[in-house]
Amino acid sequence: MPEPLTVIREEDRPVVPFPGGATYRALIGDDNGADIPIRTGIQTSQPGYATREHSHPYVEVLTVLSGKGEAWLDGEPGTTPMVPGVTISIPAGRVHGFRVLGDEPLVTYGIHTFGKRIVDFK
Repeated sequence: MPEPLTVIREEDRPVVPFPGGATYRALIGDDNGADIPIRTGIQTSQPGYATREHSHPYVEVLTVLSGKGEAWLDGEPGTTPMVPGVTISIPAGRVHGFRVLGDEPLVTYGIHTFGKRIVDFK
């Protein structure tokens, strides 16, 4: 029998606060992503927010939905602008971070290419 269509509505998903002024909603997550080899979610980061530098043992892909920010890879010169319509792919195992620029929240849609979220802080 074919697999049924899975429908997930953002407004039905729990909001998880992150330290420092961000929230995260897992769309496909630990509680509803059994047998799905990715994890997806929407992070809303308030003005002034910056992630702690961290890495994941898998590729992370971020698409900017609204707001502005900048991202960086540890050991690489400069930063990459994060503006609506930009997608960045962060290599597995690379320490990285991002911060909000300006006075609007930065909203990103993220894909972790693994079914569980694993974060290794620097």
